[in-house]
Amino acid sequence: MNPVLAVHQATGLLSGVCQVFSPHHDARPEGQQPELVIIHGISLPPGEYGGPGVLQLFTGNLPANAHPYYAGIAALRVSAHLFIRRDGQLLQCVPLHRRAWHAGVSSFQDRPACNDYSLGIELEGSDDEPYADAQYAALATVLRLLQQHWPLLQGERIVGHSDVASGRKSDPGPAFDWLRLRALIDRPNP
Repeated sequence: MNPVLAVHQATGLLSGVCQVFSPHHDARPEGQQPELVIIHGISLPPGEYGGPGVLQLFTGNLPANAHPYYAGIAALRVSAHLFIRRDGQLLQCVPLHRRAWHAGVSSFQDRPACNDYSLGIELEGSDDEPYADAQYAALATVLRLLQQHWPLLQGERIVGHSDVASGRKSDPGPAFDWLRLRALIDRPNP
């Protein structure tokens, strides 16, 4: 896990993490603070881990000819605030005070446009394969930190992509252990 995490309020950046900036973000609506966390799962190519594909997609540099799957997604303009690799490495792609383009057409409790008021955290994984222990630990640590800055980010305000884009998205999938995550969040910092 990353040694020391802290949120720099003015820049929206986390200290203690690697930053790989995406151009795929813009301003949140005036005065809007994060009120929701959306957990995603992604791997590129699908089911393969550790490669550059996800970060290439988020930075707009995914080579369409590098894998047959990439041809259909290389032109997408998507990002997330944070990306957690299988080994627990945490990377930041978008400042927390900016609107990352991660949820797409979405709604939470009948409120549309989740990107406006959410933080997107991508886990390197797939719907049907268990996520790694290190990912749960890193995710719980970063969620506890985010809750210190935005206390509303608790309980039912931590959701999966499938919860806000039902029928369109399935991630983080049935392999994601929500009970485990909630128990880790509630555990005092080590």
